[in-house]
Amino acid sequence: MLNALTIDVEDYFQVHAFEKVIKRSNWDNYSTRVVCNTNCILKLLSEYKVRATFFMLGWIAERHPQLVEQIASNGHEIATHGYQHELIYRQTPKEFADDLNRSIKAIHNALGDYQIIGYRAPSFSITRQSLWALDILRDYGIKYDSSIFPLTAHDRYGISDAKRFIHEIKKDLWEIPVSTLRLSKYNFPVAGGGYFRLFPLPITSWAIRRLNIDRHPAIIYLHPWEFDPKQPRISNASLMSRFRHYVNLDKTENRLRLLLNEFKFAPMKQVFAQNLSI
Repeated sequence: MLNALTIDVEDYFQVHAFEKVIKRSNWDNYSTRVVCNTNCILKLLSEYKVRATFFMLGWIAERHPQLVEQIASNGHEIATHGYQHELIYRQTPKEFADDLNRSIKAIHNALGDYQIIGYRAPSFSITRQSLWALDILRDYGIKYDSSIFPLTAHDRYGISDAKRFIHEIKKDLWEIPVSTLRLSKYNFPVAGGGYFRLFPLPITSWAIRRLNIDRHPAIIYLHPWEFDPKQPRISNASLMSRFRHYVNLDKTENRLRLLLNEFKFAPMKQVFAQNLSI
């Protein structure tokens, strides 16, 4: 069975774990590592002949259009991750629409007439209080969203009773949640980001196998900075923020290699082509 591999393209200094100590107005003062790290991912995927979906942050696309071109020229899907990595529920509908439009323009400036059909909110920040964003996504031609995390007990995101698998959440708009595993009454995150680095790989593999046995594709998500154990340390961030960000960075690449050996992966638009009518 095909599973979906997704990459949220952002740099190490843009994560919400560090927002209290790194202002957006200072982003340009930090040394960028996103191009090098993304190239490492592209090289790895080329080695395994795997294509993925890259959710591009507009801020990155605007400053590194050649990176967007390179990703697309390698056959990967380009989707949008918004422009400035702001949580949706901190924005007004107009601010969100402007941010989305700016991100789409940045990608189009790099690729020309490219159809962008996918969106993922920064930190999965479409929650109960920001479901209004779905109508705006549809208005901008987005066909699928991957922003609602069917999860309880997280400080930034999650809708505990959200559907766990692909479904039409609005007319002509599909929701494709990242993968969780249902144990007893609770959903557990199993396949991406800090969870991918924190949990032992056999747990992730077991979870993917269980999903596939039930005929559900797994949706994996990672970030370029997770492949960079030598990135600068943000020493004035909180202990919890540093733990979330830096734990097991040296294991990400090898763990992904092992998954690529064991499972089949493709971009979102290919895995869910029948639902999306493309």
